[in-house]
Amino acid sequence: MSSMRNTMTSLAEGKLSLEFVDSQNSQSKQNERVDEFIAKQYKAIAVNPVERTAVGNMIEKAKQANIPLVFINREPLADDLFRWEKVYFVGAKAEDSGTLQGEIVVDYWRANPSADKNSDGVLQYVMLKGEPGHQDAELRTKYSILAIEEAGIKTEALVIDTAMWDKLKGQEKMAFYLQQFGDAIEFVIANNDDMALGAIEALKEAGYFSGEKFMPVVGVDALEPGMNALKEGTLLGTVLNDSVNQSKATIELLQLLASDKTPNQDNFSYNITDGKYVWIPYQKFVQINRK
Repeated sequence: MSSMRNTMTSLAEGKLSLEFVDSQNSQSKQNERVDEFIAKQYKAIAVNPVERTAVGNMIEKAKQANIPLVFINREPLADDLFRWEKVYFVGAKAEDSGTLQGEIVVDYWRANPSADKNSDGVLQYVMLKGEPGHQDAELRTKYSILAIEEAGIKTEALVIDTAMWDKLKGQEKMAFYLQQFGDAIEFVIANNDDMALGAIEALKEAGYFSGEKFMPVVGVDALEPGMNALKEGTLLGTVLNDSVNQSKATIELLQLLASDKTPNQDNFSYNITDGKYVWIPYQKFVQINRK
């Protein structure tokens, strides 16, 4: 989100006047902020919803004021998006990021028989999840494992636990799991790069990534810290959550809607599905020098 904010600020220069506010992960504060923007009669509003199920009221208020809404990052329920024609969503399909993570795991497992440390034909893994109940966390967790199992690889979860998207929590959790499971861990799958990078710090302290001792770790985001870890050979793979194109699509939508125009294939650079959804695809990245 910080990357989107920076990109949107740059893209809007000379085109739109933007005001950013932080709801501090509070739905009530977010509702108040949207009420303020409506009262100021802003031309269009973009919202990263705190709770995807709690946007109905703000949509009704925006509709009454005829102020278009663009939801970003966290997808509202379809019933809410279809309440009014001037409501859109820009984001990525979280299940696709999980599937791509799973594909990275499958490719590595097949190319490296030694990854099956105990030779039991089962992939034993640690899963670091984001915020409990968060759509991205739940779908990435589900679809990463589904992709592995659909490829014919049996899996065993040694532990599935939340590290709240946070690097330090990821490091603390991983240090504990290493004490608990040691070399029984064959893979670390994290819902984002920050938790993956935290896990890598704990693994480094335990002697991994020195000599031949390697632990495959995958994440999601492909921002600069994750890409640097790819280059240094610690992060096996990551999946780009394309904040640049999400930002571009959001700014374009805001411009059109603020000008009372309906986005279509002639005036908008991105495809719109079902008249509501602007899906920005994920991309996977893996270590170039590793199978």
